[in-house]
Amino acid sequence: MSMISLIDYGAGNVRSVRNAIARLGYPLTDITRPEDILKAERLIFPGVGNFGAAMQRLHALGYLEPLKEYLSADRPFLGICIGLQCLFEGSEESPGIAGLGLIPGTIRRFDADGLAVPHMGWNGIRPRWDSPLFDGYRGEKLYFVHSYRALPEPANGSWALAGTDYGGEFLSAVQKGKVAAVQFHPEKSGEAGLRFLERFLADACPASAAACYRGPEKTRLAKRVIACLDVRTNDAGDLVVTKGDQYDVREQGQVRNLGKPVDLARRYYEEGADEITFLNITAFRDFPLRDQPMLEVLKRTSEQVFVPLTIGGGIRAFTDSDGRHYSALDVAAAYFRSGADKVSIGSDAVATVEQYLKNGGATGNSAIEQIAQVYGNQAVVISIDPRRVYVTAPDATHHHTVRTQVPGPNGEQFCWFQCTVKGGREGRDIDVIELAQACEKLGAGELLLNSIDRDGTGSGFDLELIEAVSRSVSTPVIASSGAGKVAHFSEVFEATDVEAALAAGIFHRREVPIASVKAHLSAGGIEVRD
Repeated sequence: MSMISLIDYGAGNVRSVRNAIARLGYPLTDITRPEDILKAERLIFPGVGNFGAAMQRLHALGYLEPLKEYLSADRPFLGICIGLQCLFEGSEESPGIAGLGLIPGTIRRFDADGLAVPHMGWNGIRPRWDSPLFDGYRGEKLYFVHSYRALPEPANGSWALAGTDYGGEFLSAVQKGKVAAVQFHPEKSGEAGLRFLERFLADACPASAAACYRGPEKTRLAKRVIACLDVRTNDAGDLVVTKGDQYDVREQGQVRNLGKPVDLARRYYEEGADEITFLNITAFRDFPLRDQPMLEVLKRTSEQVFVPLTIGGGIRAFTDSDGRHYSALDVAAAYFRSGADKVSIGSDAVATVEQYLKNGGATGNSAIEQIAQVYGNQAVVISIDPRRVYVTAPDATHHHTVRTQVPGPNGEQFCWFQCTVKGGREGRDIDVIELAQACEKLGAGELLLNSIDRDGTGSGFDLELIEAVSRSVSTPVIASSGAGKVAHFSEVFEATDVEAALAAGIFHRREVPIASVKAHLSAGGIEVRD
């Protein structure tokens, strides 16, 4: 069995690639010196994040020249995400920074006109020719998360292996000889992704192949169903999944215990969840790098769950009890190295936007900006906790208002959505649209939109809130809070442009199985991952 060598230059969640290779039973070694690259039998170059940061890191490590030599010798190579983009000549993301130059063309940003950017979620691919990498592929959805893409051009036509549609076609896979790369993440694409990775590890792109599935005329991005796990210690000191009722996690004086986090996450993966989100509400969030239990949850989950994992809670700068300072980037890096694909920022985002509005622009020092600069916009999720504030007329407030079909206590026909902090306990003088638009400019790649008013009610998502926010930004939006039956999921996808819907308690208590949600959506003509 050939030894697999991994280029780990510190970008994002490489742990999941390691876990996927281990799951498939292959030995793995790290590239630690430039000369290791030319000794590799099969080389994998994974990564997410910023094109320029990746290329600069490769240069600093002394990897560029041996990597170019390895590629020019047509030796077995698989690039993933940034590992594909770096094969090109350059990227609009980082003007003036050269790529490896193996493939002609420049990586370009998605045109945001009418599109949510990043392209985030489960989409199909359309193979152009019979590569063994796609033997057995039958149109399964694969996981993508990127703001920039490679466009098919006559100059790179000999490399074009597969295309995907999102505001036009982009190259989702390239191959020439034994050198291949994909824009999707096989390590995050469930069983279909593991099968793809197995084909590379076992065959390393041999010359012959069976006929490949050609796919539909157009591929379609699926709507995502996300399971959320609120994790904290209970009164006995055990780490448990709990669920609040309008943010109150206690019942008859005790913390609700709905199961163990790793076990529940694995169950949701097996039931078809498209992503899993952990919200860390333990006391450790004040000193997140000492939160070994939560870091361990991520590590153990990523060994068994091969869909994207998001972690929220405590993603901010802090000073520990010994006086040592840690930046938000330090904290995010620890979570990424433990298995997270995205980090979610809550109350700290509100404080950042308040400062942003006061200063009249970005400073470059916020957690949002720092993490996005290194790991890419797609790695930063903003978790927003708004509540309704009713007013008699739009001019009764300086905030963005909506005409509501849910009148206020005194019959008010208008409301604005106030952002809160500290788990909804404290309101701030900033509305949800101000926050969403500012976070998008600061570099956030996704918005998790909660509703204090609907949380735990089972009465459905707050469509007025969701529609107001999704219309105001081009960033993907996740609807959260209020789901009580399968019809609520189709309702939010049909009434708004959100890309995903999240639920917690109804999944934990098996009141609404994930499979039932997906079957209902599919029956209604809404694109989902099987």
